[in-house]
Amino acid sequence: MLKGKRIILAVSGGIAAYKSVYILRLLISQGADVKVILTENAQDFVGTLTFSSLSNHPVYSKVVSNPETGEWTNHVELGKWADAFLVAPATSVTISKILAGMADNLLVLSLMSADCPVFIAPAMDLDMYTTSSNTDNLKRLTERGYHVIDAEDGFLASGLIGKGRLASEQRIVDSLEDYFYCPNKLLQGKAVLINAGPTHEAIDPVRYIANRSTGKMGYALARAAAALGADVTLVSGPTALPTPYGVKVVSVETANEMYEACTQDFEKADLAIMSAAVADYSPKIVSDQKIKKKSDEFSLELSKTKDILARLGELKTQKQVLVGFALESENALSYGKDKLERKNCNFIVVNSLEDKGAGFAHDSNKVVLLKNTGEKTEFPLQSKVALAYKLLQNIAKTLD
Repeated sequence: MLKGKRIILAVSGGIAAYKSVYILRLLISQGADVKVILTENAQDFVGTLTFSSLSNHPVYSKVVSNPETGEWTNHVELGKWADAFLVAPATSVTISKILAGMADNLLVLSLMSADCPVFIAPAMDLDMYTTSSNTDNLKRLTERGYHVIDAEDGFLASGLIGKGRLASEQRIVDSLEDYFYCPNKLLQGKAVLINAGPTHEAIDPVRYIANRSTGKMGYALARAAAALGADVTLVSGPTALPTPYGVKVVSVETANEMYEACTQDFEKADLAIMSAAVADYSPKIVSDQKIKKKSDEFSLELSKTKDILARLGELKTQKQVLVGFALESENALSYGKDKLERKNCNFIVVNSLEDKGAGFAHDSNKVVLLKNTGEKTEFPLQSKVALAYKLLQNIAKTLD
């Protein structure tokens, strides 16, 4: 989504300034065109050569770039060039100057000239971050329309542990991506329930039955829903994925645990999206001890698990929207339509294992969205994050 986007990366003078190199590299890898502004204090922590080499642009730091010739940096032109203006890290001093309009350096001068979205990623020590003046300043920035990427908890340069650590590079870049995918908060005030990933059905303390789901589609949907303003609960089977920012995760292992968690939270949901690959069967008897290899054959007696989607279809009210997923290896649309009707869903997202680059383990997906009114919308192969936004934009139209 950032391909071709013009981004100003403005770095102020704090110990976290070194992380801006990684932010720059990640932005460049996503196809963004990035120009870097370093304050004079930032240059005490990081040099210009690395930034200019990675960005393929000169680094900007002073209004008067060459006192001998009178050359100067056109801060208005620089600010107008950008599609997004990112301050990372933003120190307490820089935040105060932005609020006061104290344009005594190139960073603030350029920011004041920008008519694009501005993202502020604060970073400072715990004691400074939690002062009432700083928390009030961050609140005021948000009220003025700036996008504040809140600091994280962690180990700080002072040796303290707490809030004030610069948000991760991935989260900062994700925040810019999320804005460009959909700047409007289409799900503001809505409660969204999503399930994702596989379930593990134990055979003994060592072995289990599972499937190839990685949870990537469900996690992408959770990330997108949160960015669109929703209050998101993600019921997740075992995955290796990081928790999307702003999402409440309920971790489960078995199909029965996922059933209990989903049915418990469904009542308060405006929208429920069941994307998990829940086991259809689980072992009838689970051994307390590891089963030893004694013969050439081994049999398991399996029992059918509870059908989460069908149960939510029974519980659903007229005000709730229920979305199911159908992954098929053949006759995908036919099976999807049948599932849509049988389980009383508003939508079914159909994807096929026959489509190259779609389905389990891939970062991309190709689906067809079926609606209970008979509408059919096809989404070509694209990243799962991009697809998540497009699906939610389509589904959001049916919410009150």
